[in-house]
Amino acid sequence: MRQLTLYGREYCGLCHVMRDALLAQSAGRFTVQWIDIEDIDELEARYGELVPVLTDEAGQEICHYHLDQAALDARLANLG
Repeated sequence: MRQLTLYGREYCGLCHVMRDALLAQSAGRFTVQWIDIEDIDELEARYGELVPVLTDEAGQEICHYHLDQAALDARLANLG
């Protein structure tokens, strides 16, 4: 099963929306690891105001701010 990573902040409304959308469709397709970047300087510097940021197993960005369903489906198909 594929592992996706969602970077965000616990207080970020957009982050919660994307996390909920991903969890709703993940069953059998992928797992989602949530990482709160708030106290991690390296991640804060990398993602800053882009959160939420969804990446694949290789760390390649799939989308940020809002879930791009077409980009997610294409990436999962390519990882397949």
